[in-house]
Amino acid sequence: MKIKPMDDRILIEFVEENTKTAGGIIIPDTVKEKPKMGKVVAVGTDEDLKENIKEGDFVLFAKYGGEDIEVEGKEFKIVQRADILAIVEQ
Repeated sequence: MKIKPMDDRILIEFVEENTKTAGGIIIPDTVKEKPKMGKVVAVGTDEDLKENIKEGDFVLFAKYGGEDIEVEGKEFKIVQRADILAIVEQ
């Protein structure tokens, strides 16, 4: 299934966060916070948005922004432009 966001929305795939602390303690799924960083999978139809954010970019997004969806066993988030806080350069 292929998802194409509309207007100023962006489809983001969650990036797995480290499940172990520096001291070696494993953090169970029940106490982990939702990721706030992800990889852009698709960009909506807004031309200005397409100039600034590209597929494959890593972005930081608002903790409670957007909508969580699950497609074929993978978790994604659809957020609006206003929910993107920064592009992460590696």
